[in-house]
Amino acid sequence: MSGYQILLFLLVIAIFYMFFKQLFSGSFPKRGVDFEAKTDNEQIGAITQYQKTFSAPAPRLSRVEQLLQIADESVVKGDYDEAKKALSSAVVIEKENIEILSKYGFVLNALKDYTNAKLVYTQIIELDDKNDSAYGALANILHKLKMSDEAIEAHKKSIELDSTYAPFYFNYANTLYDLERIYEALEMYKKAYKLDTKLTEAKEMIDKLEDKVSDVR
Repeated sequence: MSGYQILLFLLVIAIFYMFFKQLFSGSFPKRGVDFEAKTDNEQIGAITQYQKTFSAPAPRLSRVEQLLQIADESVVKGDYDEAKKALSSAVVIEKENIEILSKYGFVLNALKDYTNAKLVYTQIIELDDKNDSAYGALANILHKLKMSDEAIEAHKKSIELDSTYAPFYFNYANTLYDLERIYEALEMYKKAYKLDTKLTEAKEMIDKLEDKVSDVR
């Protein structure tokens, strides 16, 4: 046996010795035993534990959020009855949520349930007496309920809270016009149009009432 062959023989013996030592010492993962990650992103080969999850589940909506989603979708479809059901349930859960109450009042108004819409907007004002939109909506509803004096007061309050919003003047003018208070209505239509020249309905009423006033003179 040459020196080279002896060296090769010793090397083979050393390799087998190291292999069997590791095998019987338990250093290799045993068959049937799962790898358990110690951290969220610990690697198994080239794939991390996190990457094994293809997509995280979407956040679960609360019951109120689900109801508001149903209501919004129903309004878009024009199904106000379904929207009313969803919002009435949402109001039971969150009685003092102004966003929910505002949507509820809008839907009730669309359904011409003016009595209950009045109650809803009154509740909003009790929660926030600086809510100009609630006063504006309440004024229109009171006008429809033939509660003229209360409607005028609500119109004035909405304008007091936001004197730059043209629709408040326009709606006030409509109430005055229906009450045949022509000169006052004309003044409000002019203020509305001055604030927003895109409000063509106001311009039409200005022309109409100016002709009417000139005929009287």
